[in-house]
Amino acid sequence: MNSTSRRLAAVASLALLIPGLALGADLSEIYQRALRNDPILREADANRLAALEAKPQARAALLPQVTGKAGYTRDVTSGTETEFIPPPTPTVPPDPNASTTGTFSPIDFSTTSDVRQWSVQLRQTLFRWDQFAALRQASVEVAQAEVDYRAAQESVILRTATAYFNVLAARDTLDASEASREAITRQLEQAEKRFDVGLIAITDVEEAKAAADQAAAVVIASKRTLASTREALRQLTGDAFDELARPGDDMPLVSPSPASEDQWVRAALDQNLTLSSARLGADIARENIVIARSGHAPTLDLVASKSSNNTGANTTISGSIIPAGTLLNDKQIGLQITVPIYSGGMTSSLVRQAVYKHRAARERLEGTARQTERDTRDAYLGVISEISRVEALKQALASSRTALQATEAGYEVGTRTAVDVLLARQRLFDAQTSYARSRYDYVINVLTLEQAAGTLDESRLTRVNGWLGQTVSVK
Repeated sequence: MNSTSRRLAAVASLALLIPGLALGADLSEIYQRALRNDPILREADANRLAALEAKPQARAALLPQVTGKAGYTRDVTSGTETEFIPPPTPTVPPDPNASTTGTFSPIDFSTTSDVRQWSVQLRQTLFRWDQFAALRQASVEVAQAEVDYRAAQESVILRTATAYFNVLAARDTLDASEASREAITRQLEQAEKRFDVGLIAITDVEEAKAAADQAAAVVIASKRTLASTREALRQLTGDAFDELARPGDDMPLVSPSPASEDQWVRAALDQNLTLSSARLGADIARENIVIARSGHAPTLDLVASKSSNNTGANTTISGSIIPAGTLLNDKQIGLQITVPIYSGGMTSSLVRQAVYKHRAARERLEGTARQTERDTRDAYLGVISEISRVEALKQALASSRTALQATEAGYEVGTRTAVDVLLARQRLFDAQTSYARSRYDYVINVLTLEQAAGTLDESRLTRVNGWLGQTVSVK
């Protein structure tokens, strides 16, 4: 490999490593980058992983619970006690010098004690209805988390395609607006020359100037739209792109299969991921009622424990040390039943709250089902109507070109005015942008219909990517 080839290879490697560097790609490559870099999808994945922990947490409550405690305490006590010393026993004959009353004598003492203790307790659930219900609920929560993540993956496909084709539509609009501006600028130059030789009135020149100014403003707006759509794509993928692949003129317009709106609706009601998540949400809310009602049920636990208490003490009195100490070992095993009697109405309130939330979840499910049916029918009709619209706009584009040519020819011979030419050129610009946008709308409607039916996956995107051929600059 020569030095030039090595430099080119280094530049290519750098382009793959540096985020945000302008690149070229097709729809599949853009989607792969979105899978790696889309913050919304990564957030959904993190939420899914967090939800998966619900099941081991619920299972843990049913397994043995072992706790241990240990402690050490030192207690030092010191003070003074007063001791009464009685008088001596009288003697015979009596001692006249002997005291006949007792005396009080202070005695200093101190006590130091060390207490070492530890205990281990094992508690095993034998019957706790709320924990068994929580385990069932956790399984449903895990299933809902998986469905929600799949829905997020579907969303990435549709958001990627929408952002991708928005960029292409903005590029097509800019190309058409620049071509229109250039043509109107040429027309203005021709009008000025004709005015100079007295062939036309100043009105035609002013009309051409106004149209040229308007065309320049449209170009500026089109550039702004292109920059905005490119930024939206960069936000999704983390990369900026200078070139994208767009559909060729031979892009197929395929009708939905099966060609039945009702069949698509039935498929959506069975497979739509948002609707499936709503069903699981209603199941979770129903389990919450069971958990709340378990507050009225007794609980039964097996409890076993072992403990030790070792106390050592030394007491010092007038210089004499008196040791003492105890060692207590204890073992217990038994059954513990707890019966709730009255909780101030808390349990009954929790049950009512859970019932209301379940009712809300069922209504949410019904609303989601209706919305799913509506979206499916709308997407199906969108695909059908977009096919007809693309074909009609294609014909309108051809007619607009022919009409512009005829109008320009009439202007040359004096049968048409400059205003007629400008209007014909505006109609051509509108036809070009509408036709380009309609083709992209058709693709988006196809993907939207498949998302509504719950069948949108990467293979569908790959099929659409096969319709892309020509690479265009989107800078």
